Amino acid sequence: MLGPEALGILSALTSAVIWGSGDFTGGLAARRTHPVHVLMLASLSGLLILIPAALLRGEVLPTPSSAIWAALAGVAGGLGIAIFYRALSTGPAALVAPTAGVVGAALPMVVGATLEGLPTGGQLVGLLLGLSGIWFVSRVADRKKDSATPSLVLAFLAGLAFGAFFVFMAQVERGLVFVPLVVAKLSAFALAVLILIVQRRPLRPSAVNHLPFLAGVLDAGGNLFFLLALQYARLDIAAVISSMYPAATVVLARLVLRERASRMQAVGVGLCLLAVGFIAAR
Repeated sequence: MLGPEALGILSALTSAVIWGSGDFTGGLAARRTHPVHVLMLASLSGLLILIPAALLRGEVLPTPSSAIWAALAGVAGGLGIAIFYRALSTGPAALVAPTAGVVGAALPMVVGATLEGLPTGGQLVGLLLGLSGIWFVSRVADRKKDSATPSLVLAFLAGLAFGAFFVFMAQVERGLVFVPLVVAKLSAFALAVLILIVQRRPLRPSAVNHLPFLAGVLDAGGNLFFLLALQYARLDIAAVISSMYPAATVVLARLVLRERASRMQAVGVGLCLLAVGFIAAR
């Protein structure tokens, strides 16, 4: 039987795979639809999954402080997704996704070390290997660096927002799973609607297709397994492992869009796997 920490690591790995698939799907949707439209539709589909799940599980309402943290996480995650989808729609997924992953993992790593103390030696080695792996996965064959600069800036901002999501969600009381995610998705949905109203950008029928809804379901699944990981693992460990989602995004970009994966990216995937081994071994 798996111990608590092993369950946390397994949950974080699952969230990485699901998030990577969702980010790839969302990136495809953002090439056809405005990123904020994608965020709104994705948040809506996530709510259609999470609300029934919360009712079936019979979860109670969160405390006011947990609700506030969840709402802040939703706003941060919503902004991160909107910026991230925009970056994916203008740049190569194999460059944008890993950059956001590194930045998104570094922030909770610092916060986790500050609040919970440094991890064990083996875990610290694993965390550093994980960051290195995510960085190497970002190395692409495309040498047109100037054309990629705007996308990299957006990816960095998205990573900061993702890191804030990790930190804020970690402050939610333990035991609750679906209800905090409902609060977070409601906040993201409200944020998207507000942005669309301010920008006077109507939702056209052509924007409603299966890709944003599929991205929302996958994002909700990734959120769920990340929150489960936080029940058993430290913030920095859960965040770094979950931030390995670019590996899944890169693989899908290779299989579906025929984007080239370099040897550096293969090294990065290997480092990520090695990192998980060090973290699990402690």
